[in-house]
Amino acid sequence: MKPSRSRVRADALLDRLAGGDRRSLGRAEEVAGAVAQAPELLPHLVQGIEAADECVRMRAADALEKVTREHPEWLRPFKRRLLRLAAGGTQQEVRWHLAQMLPRLPLGPAERREAIAIVDGYLDDRSGIVRTSALQALAELGGDDPATAPMVRRRLLRAAESGTPAMQARARKLLARFSAAATGRPR
Repeated sequence: MKPSRSRVRADALLDRLAGGDRRSLGRAEEVAGAVAQAPELLPHLVQGIEAADECVRMRAADALEKVTREHPEWLRPFKRRLLRLAAGGTQQEVRWHLAQMLPRLPLGPAERREAIAIVDGYLDDRSGIVRTSALQALAELGGDDPATAPMVRRRLLRAAESGTPAMQARARKLLARFSAAATGRPR
């Protein structure tokens, strides 16, 4: 049996993400551009996040994050899958990209709490980039919710005092937004 045209396109798309090592993004930018032009390929990027090859996983997550900056609504059909991947994934490069994408998802209250719990757990990651991305995601997911804002503020204060330099800088910026919002000043 002959493979379908879409299967061939999917394999070719993910093949462009393979090779090299995790220090390189390879052709992720090119793939992001191709998917932006052909959104029907988006499911293949999501599939790539679950690939056996760690370079493909990392680059698929990077390309998906890039594409959905402009089109966050494209993530909607993958909401449950992305939450599951975020909860179970351990590869740092995938985690930081998922932390960037979770706030883009249209989440109900229970899903928002789930996402907050996931990225709160990322604050214990070895990677400073994962922890910094998690701070940003926490602020975006829970900063405006009276039920979660106090916890988010505590995490930001702790990071501003004892995080990596990048975490401290990000936490200070996010705390300034919190203060501006509390006083009614523009962010």
